[in-house]
Amino acid sequence: MRLHLYVVHGSHPCAAVEKAIAIKGLTYKVTEWPPPLQAPIQKALLVPEPPLLPADPAARARVEEAELWGDEIFQPIARELIWAGFRHSPAAMVSYGEHSRLPLPPAAIRVTAPLIARLGAQLNRTDDDVVRSDLRALPTQLDRIDSWIADGTIGDREHPNAADLQLASTVRLMLTFADARLLIESRPCADLARALFPDADGELPAGSLPAA
Repeated sequence: MRLHLYVVHGSHPCAAVEKAIAIKGLTYKVTEWPPPLQAPIQKALLVPEPPLLPADPAARARVEEAELWGDEIFQPIARELIWAGFRHSPAAMVSYGEHSRLPLPPAAIRVTAPLIARLGAQLNRTDDDVVRSDLRALPTQLDRIDSWIADGTIGDREHPNAADLQLASTVRLMLTFADARLLIESRPCADLARALFPDADGELPAGSLPAA
């Protein structure tokens, strides 16, 4: 089976899906779309084995709860932080496209980055006030993820589940934010994120995000 995956380079949800396909051992073709013009184009088609959800109903319910929280609550925070950060450090956008398959020269990205950053921030309804609120809430949210690692809901690096991919990909993106990294890097969730997603483009430099 050959799949066609549509992605935005550097997107943590896309990274989660691509990792899932890699875990399945499937071959696939990748087409990139430039942000923020992307839209959900199609659902990735996955094979039954290895499973990304536990067979046990109780364990499956815990994983689904964690994955849903990651999708609805935690994932948007990374977008709010990065797009607000790009408003202050638009040149950082170049680093996030280092291994992009789109043939965009760095000079062109630098010229258009301020406009793209403004548009991305508007679409994600983020600004410095949103970022301050997000950063205040982040330690509690990371505690929740670490508790799921502690109780075994997530954290099996040999056989990651859907919640592992959802949460770890978001944490991995946040680890590229210098202003947020100190809140994350010593935690179990940071180790999991780096184990599942060892390669991540980009560095949002210190001072791009306002202090919480």
